[in-house]
Amino acid sequence: MNQLTSASIRHPEKRHVLVAPTLKRPAWIRGKAPSKAYEETRSVLRNRKLTTVCEEAACPNIGECWAKKHATFMILGAVCTRACAFCNVITGKPKSVDLGEPRRIASAVKEMELTHVVITSVDRDDLDDGGAKQFRETIIAIRKTSPEATIEILTPDFRNKQGVLDILSHTPPDVFNHNIETVPRLYAKIRPGARYFTSLELLAQIKRRHHTCFTKSGLMLGLGESNEEVLQVMDDLRAANVDFITIGQYLQPTPRHATLKRYATPDEFKRFAVIAKAKGFLMVASSPMTRSSYHAGDDFRALKLAREKTQA
Repeated sequence: MNQLTSASIRHPEKRHVLVAPTLKRPAWIRGKAPSKAYEETRSVLRNRKLTTVCEEAACPNIGECWAKKHATFMILGAVCTRACAFCNVITGKPKSVDLGEPRRIASAVKEMELTHVVITSVDRDDLDDGGAKQFRETIIAIRKTSPEATIEILTPDFRNKQGVLDILSHTPPDVFNHNIETVPRLYAKIRPGARYFTSLELLAQIKRRHHTCFTKSGLMLGLGESNEEVLQVMDDLRAANVDFITIGQYLQPTPRHATLKRYATPDEFKRFAVIAKAKGFLMVASSPMTRSSYHAGDDFRALKLAREKTQA
């Protein structure tokens, strides 16, 4: 298999089937086919009835990551209360919070022998805390059974939810990630339920409360943003003391989603990486296939090693 389309990597038991966009993908957009190790990872997740953003968001890297037993766990169900124009996750009325989910995730982390765990969630605007308590309980459960593992959480913006920072401060992760996703001019169209400066303030407040916790954010190219707008987002993130940035190519899940305007070239991603480093980001991942959790563990370990060498 030379190329994985959005439809081909979805599990057949899913209720919705994706229709690949008509715009042909360039040669540098390629996913890897599933392998035996991929099936083993899927088996672990199925046996524990766990959800991953890898499947729900139709990530093109699922074949590669699952073959390495890397998966991004998605807590709080598979139904989101918002309808971002770029996202493939189902919008609707979510189920009640599964209180046994943190324990099952911790069990999967231990069985898969993960050294870096990434936890994300759907938006849960229906909950008083936006789901913050479930993040906290998941972190606690993982640290109890896999104390050596580092933990990264990729959260919603928790907009208008009171006490969220106090909840998350109970047991902060090693990396706090919240994606800015796109430039502010496109928010009304791409992220209608979110606010650009709300996202920036969340990242800034986490850093103010937890100086040793790395903060991280990411954005997509190909939605109609200009280079100047991308550079301004970088500056805004640095002003919020964000440490890590990821920049990847937007891939339109279906014709119903936000229209893909263009494919940025690998050279463009390399130039943005150089600029981001110059602006002071400690870790930069910028490529067409980059996603928030793609190689997240490798990047985090590389940063820790570099710091240890500097301090030696």
